[in-house]
This record gives sequence, C-alpha cells and structure tokens, in this order.
Amino acid sequence: MGLTMKEKKSVTREISKAYQKARKKGKKGILDEFVRLTGYNRCYASTVLKNYGMKTRISSRVVLVVDHRLKAKRNYTKTYGDEVREALITIWLIVDCICGKRLKPVLREIVEHLQRHKEIVLDEETHRKLLRISASTIDRLLKQERKKYTVKGRSLTKPGTLLKSQIPIRTFSEWDDSRPGFVEIDLVGHDGGNSKGEFAQTLDVTDVCTGWTEIQAVRNKAQRWVFEALKDIRNRIPFAMKGIDSDNGGEFINNQLYRYCKEHNITFTRARSCRKNDNCFVEQKNYSVVRRAVGYLRYDTEQELKMLNELYNSLRLHTNFFLPSMKLVEKTRIGSKIIKKYDYPKTPYQRVLDSAHVSNDIKENLKKIYATANPAALKRTITRLQQKLLQTAKRKGTKQQKAA
Repeated sequence: MGLTMKEKKSVTREISKAYQKARKKGKKGILDEFVRLTGYNRCYASTVLKNYGMKTRISSRVVLVVDHRLKAKRNYTKTYGDEVREALITIWLIVDCICGKRLKPVLREIVEHLQRHKEIVLDEETHRKLLRISASTIDRLLKQERKKYTVKGRSLTKPGTLLKSQIPIRTFSEWDDSRPGFVEIDLVGHDGGNSKGEFAQTLDVTDVCTGWTEIQAVRNKAQRWVFEALKDIRNRIPFAMKGIDSDNGGEFINNQLYRYCKEHNITFTRARSCRKNDNCFVEQKNYSVVRRAVGYLRYDTEQELKMLNELYNSLRLHTNFFLPSMKLVEKTRIGSKIIKKYDYPKTPYQRVLDSAHVSNDIKENLKKIYATANPAALKRTITRLQQKLLQTAKRKGTKQQKAA
C-alpha cells in the first residue's frame, strides 16, 4: 500500500536535505529510494528534492521560500471570441443541436450553404476561425448553451401471431448494409401517457446503409393505415426498397404486407420478441428524429394528424440533407471495456451520393433538391409547426379538463 500525501510530504522534507547536500553519485541512490517510496515519476522526483525548501533573498528584509507545487499563473488569450460563439450557436441551432464531432466535418459546407441563402453574415476573421475550429472547442463553446435545451416513452407493441412462423427472424448484425434499400420499420405512439382510445402513430422507416429516414403520421395502428403509409414512403425514398425488417406487432405481421413483399420481391424479416436491439437503427431514429421533434404529448385529432405530416415534410428534408451521423464500424471488447470506432460523419444525402448502387439520375435529382433547400428556412418552418402543434395539444387538454 502506498504512502498517504501527508507521509509523502514528511518523507520529502527529510530526504530533500540529504539529497541537496550529496554529490552526484550519492544523489542517484537517494533518488532511487525516494521514487520507490513515493511512486513519483523520476524526473518529477528529482525536481521536488532539488527545489524543496530553497530560499532566494529578494532584499535585505525579504526571503522567498520556493514551493515546487506552485506554478506561475498563465495568461491565456481567447482565440475564439464572442463573435465566433454567436455564429456557432446560430449554426448549431439550425442543425438541430448536434455534437461537435458530428458538426465539425460538415461545418464548412453548412456555412457556405447558409451564406449562399443569405442566412448568416460573417466577417473574414470569424469565417476563418469557424473553419479551423476543432470538435472539442465547439463542444466547449456550446456547453452553457446546451444546458438550456437540456422525456421516455412506453412500448405499445402488441404481438401479431399470424404468419410469424413464415417470416424469418433477423438480428441487427445480419443485414447487408453495404447497399441502400434494406430498411427497418417501427411505429412511434403519441398517447401522451394515456393508452386508452385512439391516438396518432408515426411510421418510421430507416435505411440501414445510408441512414435515410422517412416518417409519416397515421391515425392509429390499424394495418390499413400503416400499409398505405408504407407504400407512400416506398415511393419517396431515393432508391429501391429491397428488404423490410419489423418488430412483431400485428400492424406489420399480417397477410397484406406479406403478400405485398412477395409480389414486389422485397425481403420481409422480423426481429426477435422483446429484443429492441435487433431494430437498433430505427429505434435510434425513433428518438433522435421523431421524439425530439414532437415530444411525448397526446395527438388524437384529425387536425393534429395533418399538422404532424406537415411538420414531417420539412423535417425529412432537414434530417436527410443537413444532419450528419456517425456509423459504428468496429466494436472490440477488452475484458469489461468496450472500444467503439465510428466512420467519418456524413449526412444520409452524402451517403446516397457515395453509393455505387444508386443511379446517376437519382443522384442528380437529389443534388438539385439540395441546392435549393435552405436549412435555416426549414428549421424556422419546423419550429413554427412545433409551436403550433404544442399549442393545439395544450388547448385541447385544457378543454378536456374543464369538461371533466
């Protein structure tokens, strides 16, 4: 067992006297013993013993006793001032408050895009600093702002026993994620903590390869509405749908969807019961896209359903074209420690452009959409619709309380 700090101070006080008086050969043995007792680094130990208790006469009446533990205070000059911080906050809010590691790789492109649409004006010095800022500095500058913007739902999945034996089970590690088109699907319920009656659901469809996410609100979990929404989404995604993987809910495990997949040569698989990690790609988007946008309130009226889909029309563009994500490429376990390695942050749009399995015509069409899309305008639209949706839900809740 090592010495306590109090014991180390006592040992230092005694040994330093002998060390300062000894010759060079004698100091080696003293230093060896001191390092063995204290566990200090050898270089640090020699500095401690050499300077301990040294005195320097400043004047006839003032003597300075050196304390090796005290260091001169360094005067730092701010590299990134308020102008950079304010510009960074503006950009950070537009790209949905993502972390520095995701923001840094796309910062240059986002700044150029915002300047092209005249959403941000930067002087030359601020622009230069923004382009060279590191991910850790971004997080540090935004630390206080992030606290201002600092909720978990319940699963409402009911098992669909029909056809389960005919639909193969697939785990999250078994998808071929080297080409777009293999998607995971799930429903997000908007019950507001009250699962009675009918309430809106959001169908979330996420491509495993690119992270491209499409969402559409439906009035309830009936397979009729879910099936219609899935067909609409299939027509919107910028690549052919080759595979569908769902949970075991009856809204997905049914004859209608099973026949549709067979007719269109779409691989249909399901996850294991009570294993959310089998659908980890879409489960992540359930929170990062749906819950972060519309929260956990109850939406059960036709008006709210229309507002949700109006909101999702802007949200899908903002998410797929401007929000980068990192994909896990390697996970290594060393004892109890897990080391994860991620790829370079890219937006789903960029991953589609990088894919050799997507035609050039589709890529050119996406480039035209990207060139005309204004991330700041999309964010303003999303914020306006979020506030409108929130106010509608609150007014409805107030009326229900008065009626009760």
